[in-house]
This record gives sequence, C-alpha cells and structure tokens, in this order.
Amino acid sequence: MARILFCVALILTLTIAVAGQTPSGVVQVSGVVLNTSEEVIPGASIILRRNDGSKPPTVATSDARGAFRFSQVASGDYEIEIRKNSFKPAIIQVSVGAPASTPLRIVLEIPDLLEEIAVQDRSGQVNTIPSENLDVVKLDRDALNNLPVLGNDVIGAVANLVDASSTGSGGVTVLVDGLETTRKVPANMIQEVRINQNPYSAEFARPGRGRIEVITKAGASEYHGEFGVIFRDSRLDARNAFALERPPEQRRIYEGALTGPLGRGKKTSFFFNGNREEEDLQVVVFARTPAGLVSENVATPQRQSEFSFRVNHQIGEKTTYSIRFEFTEDSSRNNGVGGFNLPEAAADSRDGEHHIFITHRRIISPKLINEITLRAGHEYGGSRSIQQGIPRLIVQDSFTGGGGQADRRTTENHVQLNEIFSWTKAKHFVRGGLNVPDISRRGFSDQSNFGGTFTFVKLEDYLNNRPFLYSINLGDGHMAFWQKEFGLFAQDQILARSNFSVALGLRYDKQNYLGDKNNFSPRISFAYSPDKKRKTVLRGGGGIFYDRTGINPIADKLRFDGLRLRQVNILNPGYPDPFSSGSALAAQPSAIFRFAPDLRSPYTFQFNMGVERQLAKSLTLTANYVSTHGVKLFRPRDLNAPLPPYPSPPDLPRPDPTIGILRELESAGRSETHALELLLRGRMSRFFNGTVQYTLGRAYNNTGGINSRPANNYDLTGEWSRADFDERHRFNILGAFKAGDWLNLGMTVALTSGRPYSLTTGRDDNHDTIANDRPVGVRRNSLQGPGAATLDLRWSKEFYLKAAKNGKKADEGPVVKVGLSAFNALNRVNYIGYVGNQSSQFFGLPVAARPARRLQLNVNFSF
Repeated sequence: MARILFCVALILTLTIAVAGQTPSGVVQVSGVVLNTSEEVIPGASIILRRNDGSKPPTVATSDARGAFRFSQVASGDYEIEIRKNSFKPAIIQVSVGAPASTPLRIVLEIPDLLEEIAVQDRSGQVNTIPSENLDVVKLDRDALNNLPVLGNDVIGAVANLVDASSTGSGGVTVLVDGLETTRKVPANMIQEVRINQNPYSAEFARPGRGRIEVITKAGASEYHGEFGVIFRDSRLDARNAFALERPPEQRRIYEGALTGPLGRGKKTSFFFNGNREEEDLQVVVFARTPAGLVSENVATPQRQSEFSFRVNHQIGEKTTYSIRFEFTEDSSRNNGVGGFNLPEAAADSRDGEHHIFITHRRIISPKLINEITLRAGHEYGGSRSIQQGIPRLIVQDSFTGGGGQADRRTTENHVQLNEIFSWTKAKHFVRGGLNVPDISRRGFSDQSNFGGTFTFVKLEDYLNNRPFLYSINLGDGHMAFWQKEFGLFAQDQILARSNFSVALGLRYDKQNYLGDKNNFSPRISFAYSPDKKRKTVLRGGGGIFYDRTGINPIADKLRFDGLRLRQVNILNPGYPDPFSSGSALAAQPSAIFRFAPDLRSPYTFQFNMGVERQLAKSLTLTANYVSTHGVKLFRPRDLNAPLPPYPSPPDLPRPDPTIGILRELESAGRSETHALELLLRGRMSRFFNGTVQYTLGRAYNNTGGINSRPANNYDLTGEWSRADFDERHRFNILGAFKAGDWLNLGMTVALTSGRPYSLTTGRDDNHDTIANDRPVGVRRNSLQGPGAATLDLRWSKEFYLKAAKNGKKADEGPVVKVGLSAFNALNRVNYIGYVGNQSSQFFGLPVAARPARRLQLNVNFSF
C-alpha cells in the first residue's frame, strides 16, 4: 500500500454513513477530521478513489468545522485518503451502497519516526519503498498481552531475540522513549517493543540487533483504566533439579494504570501507573563443605514499589509537551546466596530512584520538526553484609562462606538528553541532533573486602589450613567523580528512485577518561525492490559502532591508584592469621588499576546482506547474512605478573617489587562473528500470528570482556577461541494461537546449542593471584556445554461485563481478562554451571539448572 512521508500509524475510529440515497443508487459520503485532542482540523485534503479505477478521483477539503462531504457517490468500494501538513496521512477503505445517518469520524496523529520514504513524481503519483527492514521484531500492546511474561518483566521475555555479538560492554541496550535505562520497565507502561529497528541508523550508538526499544503509553482523550494482579505460588511449581525439596515460594504483583483528559479541556491528558511487587522467592545452594554435600533452599525476599505520573499538553496544532515523574524504591535480602555461596556470605540491600522525564515536540514548519527529550534524576543504593567483621572464605568450585564483605553505598545525580531535528525536502529525509546518554555525578562509599578474603585451591587445602591467597582492601573508600558521555549524528535517507532508497549517516561519540577524539562512525544502508509489486526487497548495510567503558572501570581506576584505596594481596599466607610469618600489612605493596596510555573506545564493524519477501498480505520472510568484527576491544591484564617460565617458585618477585598487581585495561582485543538468520513474521495460518527466528552462526574472540583475566599475562595466543556467548544454533518462536473465544494461547519457544566453558587446573602456578591457569596447550573455552530447550505458554480469556449496544462493541466496555502462564511448561531440566576446574570434586559436572516449571495467574480488569 502506498503511503507518504511520516506515515507510521493511524488512530482511527470509523462509523460510515451514506445519506441522501436516490432511486438510482447514488448517495452522499460525509465526515469530520479531528486530531488526537478531539480538535477539528480545517483545510485537510480528502481524496475519494473508486477501487476498480473506473472513475477519476474526487477531491474535497474540510471546512472550518473540520467537515467534508461528497455528493452523488455511486455504490461500490472506495478508498479515502486524508492529508494535512504536519499530520500523519490516513487511508481507509469504505463500502458505499446503503443509507446511514452517522458521518465518518477520522482522527489524525502527529507523525512519529519516519518508517517509509515517499515522493511524488511529475504525474502526481506517490512512489514509496519501505525504509524499515522487515526483519525487525515489533510487539505491540496486543501481542505483549498474549505473551507469557514472568512477573511483569517484558524485556526479559524478549531478550532471547537479541544478538549477543551486537551488544556492548554493558550488555543489551534498552531505550525507553529514546533514552537508555538499566531499570526494569513495568509492563503496564509499555505500548510497543522493537528489536532491530533501523539497524544502521546513526541515531543510535549500538546496532539494531543489540538494542531493545520501548515506547511507553501516552495519555488518552477518554478515561481508561487497567488494574491487575499477578500471583504465583510454589505449590503449583515443579522442584528444581538441585533442590532436595520444593521451596515455599510466593510472588504477588499488584499493578494499575489510569489515563484520561485533565480538566475540562481536550488539550491536556494524564497517565498514571503504579506497581507493587512482593516476591518471597528462594534460591538453591549446592556446595560441598567439610560437613559434606549441601543442598538447601534459602529465602531471598524482595520488595519493590514503583509509581509514575505523566501529563501531556498540546498547544495548538504544532506543539506538544509531556512531563513524567517516576519514583522507585526496592529492597532485597540475602543477595549473593545460591550455588556455591552459603547463606552466611549474604548481604541485604536497598535502592531507590527518582526521575523527571520531559519531552517537547514542535512542528516548526511542514518540513521541519524538533524533538527534545530530557531525563534528570537521583539514584541511591547500598548493601550491608549480614555477618560483619568476618573474613570471606572461598574454596574454589566447592563453597564460599564467612562474611559477605559487600558493604558499600552509592549515589548518582544524572541528566540524559536527546535533541533531534527532522527535515524533509523532495527526495530527502534528514535527521540529526545530539545524544547525551549520561552526564552524572557518582558518589561511592566502598568498604567491601575491608575484612579480608582467604582463597583456597580445593577443599583439602581448606582442611589443612593452606590458602594460596589473602586479599584485603584498606584506606579511603569515599570518592565522587563526574561521568560524561555524548554523541552527535546526522543522517540522510534518500529515495534515489521509486524502487531504490539509500541512507547515509555519520555519528561521533565521546566519553571522558578516554583520550581518543576521533570516534567517527559512518553508516550506510540501502533497499532495492526489483519487482513492480514491491513484494521482494534486497537490503544491505554496514557501519561502525563505538563502545563505552561503563561506570565500574572508571571507579576502579580512580579508587585503586595505590594511594586512595589500597588492595593488598599476599600469596601463601598464614591461616587464620595471614601475618603469622611476621610480615606487616603496611609493608605490603598495593595493587593498582589503570587505563593504558593509548586506551581508546573499542568499535564494532557490522554489515549484512539480505532479501525480504512478502509471502502474503500479512506474512514476510527474510534471510540475512550478518558479519560482525570487534576491533580494539577492552582487555585487562597484569603487567607486573611474575615472569615465566611456569610453574615458578612461590617467592618469585614481581618485575616491580614496590607494587603488587598492575592491572591495566587495554584496547587490544578482537572478535569475529558470522551468522545466517532466517525470520518469518506475521500471520502464518488462520489461527497463528507471530515471529519465528532461526540463526546459524559462530563467534570467536580473544577476550571475555572488560572484567576478564587471561590465564597467562605474557602469552595471549591461547585466548583466541569460541566466545562465551557462542551458540551454533538458535531457534525462537514468539506468537499466539487464536481460535474462538476460549482458545487464545500465547507461546515462546527457545532452543539453543550449548555454550563453551574453559578447562583449568584450578591452581595459580604463575602466581598472578588468579587460579585460572590452563593445562599446557589448552585454549580458552575448549569444553562444550549442553543445549537448552524451553517452552513457555499463556492461556487467556476475556469476559466482557457489558453487552454491545448503542453502536458500541462489547470490547469497548469494561472487561476482565484472566490468564494462566506456564514457564518451562514441559519441565525440562536445562543444566548450567558446568565446572571445568580439574581441582574441584565437581569437575565435568553441572552445579545448577535453570528454573523448573512454574505457573502464574494473571487477573486484569480494564475499562
């Protein structure tokens, strides 16, 4: 279907009327054009076309009251197109042939982001070619309501569709209304979720396959409300494979939302939502201690309250404002427990966030739009170990006990900003502006590991009081610093021909504490449709994407400078007194963490070639080859480690005996990923609508990330191997079966090949304080873990509380929706946590499993 510039969506409520029928079958078609604030739109162009093309189009214009009328219209099927500068155009289908009394009522929206380019040729015909790639995954509100979502974590439910090779050091990038966030987004705030939208757009710092975009709900011109309860009880769940008994768990979530006009006018609306989560969950501890095998359940209760209030106001037809207040408080107990970590090593935490979110949108002219989005807020958090003043005890791959040593407090005051201009001219759509992901003042009060930590190679060494390492932090853990990140971008999307479009973009990124100033990233993409019906599109593109360090490496660099906060490591210490040999703590050299002098922002080069085919009206198939290359990736190593050969004597001095570990963050890593992706999206049968994704790929790199450490600091050849996230096969399904009122079954299927893990000796033969040494000639990630398979289901049924009457449908009235979800419905045991440590009694075995089957009840009332 041909659509013109700025055509994204249409909010349309339509009741057609044909009045004044004559004996010859000629009638009248009339209506009114409104905006989303229910204000009339005068001067709109309305074009009436007969679908069979037997008659030329007829044009009318809406009057001062927004009304229009076509007289003497013959019976038949028609298309009506409504256009008005600065609004999204509307195209509707009507059938004329019977008299009625109600006129057409058409509501036009202000345009959002460009999704198609359109130009008008000399003959007046509008030619379009989609600029949006069809392998984008879009989940609107209806689709999200049908998916099985654990709690209200929508982002977690769709995270399987993200390509791990496209993410940065901070993991998946989540954008909420254009701004990055690390918080969970409440489900009742979300209007739409998109993955891989405009993958090579210069507007974004990360590729489309590595980011999740969330669009939140806005206010409405009529009152609507939604209130729900999510409930789960362990009596309906299966037992975890590593638990001796099923733990007494319960999860309760209360959520509500209310929207409507504010005041008597129609230019102001509001949206309020609130959530309260009460989770009495438990984790499984599976460890081996001197008393034997430990397998027990430990309670980890969590509480979270979140509220937000949004006001939207429209000034005339060209300017809209929105302001949103957000408030979040959460607390949790027994953090860090589970797996090898015993309950005694736990810590409790409390966090909070307060934000204000402001957006301003102005249509400067019919060709120029300005959008400003600002988010400012205060965050705070802290954790406190349950056992104070007790050293932490780590027996590798056996158990961790003693004190938690996790005492710290953090504060953050930050601002985020986007200012974007969109301009159209003939065949061009230009978009450019400023991104500020973060300007913040961070405060740290770090007293972690002030009580010290003893580390043992194996359980036998613990029984014989032979730790191989004692570490402790000393000094001043209080500090504050500024974090600054920003980007500039410009992009031109050009319709070179009616069936060929190309997008050219350039982005610049910069963060403080990194010296490089040449982070320019060009982007290019194209789309070509060889057939006249535009059912086949050849698409490709490529670009450079820069990464950022995140906050923790910067904090480590400023704290662990050898003076402010000292980290002392002693090999082969006494136990329980590490200084029984007579050595003094003050005389021990301090560890230092620093950035390499030539440290720069790593970057990823990604390109793809693919073909898209429309198989049916609502069904598309895409096939894409994607190649990703990481250059100058972050990789830390100890530049002051004892020199080879290994194994070396325990008392071998470091090259510089005045300091301990010299951990330097370098830009020296690289990665290489190749993938073939097939995506089928849309209505695949009469009853099933959804997305099917299959990926065949391989991923190699020589760094496990910004916090990884090599086995040998002077020989890195063995680090090049399969990436930690490498999965040869990935298969995902998201969708819903609908067949009648009682069969509405949403589903997600996730099938993956196994990921690799490393074989290690468990010893520290090179005395770099990290017991990750590997046997001679063995590379990183040389072992293979098993695959995983998960099926999640959600059945739901709507009960309408009001019968259809007065021209309104039943679904426009109050409705109660009941849903029952089953996660891991087949209760398949998916083992994880395989131990590659040859010194561990668990060597070659899994020590954990993904959750067993869980059932969840949702009850929702809306009006």
